[in-house]
Amino acid sequence: MRNQILITGATGMVGKKLINALHNNGHKVSVLARKANNIKNATVYLWDVYKQTIDHNCLRGIDTIIHLAGESIAEKKWTKERKQQIIDSRVMSAQLLHKTIKETQSPVKTFISASAIGYYGNRGDEILTEESGTSTGFLSRCCKLWEEAVDEGTSYGLRTVKFRIGFVLNKSEGGLASLEKPIRYFVGAPLGSGKQWTPWVHVDDIVNMFVSAVENPLYQGAYNACAPFPVTNETLTKAIAKTIKRPVWPIHVPEKVLEMILGKMSILPLISTNTSAQKLLDAGFTFKYTHLEDALTDIYK
Repeated sequence: MRNQILITGATGMVGKKLINALHNNGHKVSVLARKANNIKNATVYLWDVYKQTIDHNCLRGIDTIIHLAGESIAEKKWTKERKQQIIDSRVMSAQLLHKTIKETQSPVKTFISASAIGYYGNRGDEILTEESGTSTGFLSRCCKLWEEAVDEGTSYGLRTVKFRIGFVLNKSEGGLASLEKPIRYFVGAPLGSGKQWTPWVHVDDIVNMFVSAVENPLYQGAYNACAPFPVTNETLTKAIAKTIKRPVWPIHVPEKVLEMILGKMSILPLISTNTSAQKLLDAGFTFKYTHLEDALTDIYK
């Protein structure tokens, strides 16, 4: 069935690929953006999350919202102001969408949102399912507030889906590009202890998850959006090095050094989240890439 879909955050790494995937499946796509620009295969409407303004026409005929908008967590150092901006960009945008749905009485039935595995915090070797609960710290608080804002839709009958996204593998954007750079220049080494679990996922599988949630009404609630076999930071580092034919130093980058470079943001590569993808598999989702080596080979082919 052809859906009419409104996407926020459509200019990001996942959003750009998602527009084309939905279009190729016969869906009609609209986009909410901060600036007027032309986006292939999509109609563009304007909004300003911080001013809480939005073009109400964006919801005309829309039955599905895909919410990807939010300030990058790794773009700038985590000052108090920046952390609040990261939270506000996610929470206030979801709140504005819900407010507009109610005001326009639009026919939206489904609200699909990004979230992140930061929801769980630093949990060591614990196997984390969607029922494992949140933790303490900035990332956990941010994700919890984000998901609570999204869940407002359940109070007035929306089918709500939240994908807790892991470390996305994509060649030119995101965390992989940052991790690859020192390895490519012969200074690659595991970070911290190297034993922390990194739940990875190929960008194509993330895109397919969102498409599946649009087309399959049985998707409901939170899902760990990660491949079935997470790896440690050391394994990930060595796998990247092997794929791009570079050595890895037999030392580890100490946590204190990372903290000197990144400040509080150093927690990003150091937290351990050993996630389970069983709920996604039970929903019938088929991963294109289940093994890290195959995913990296595809990216660097």
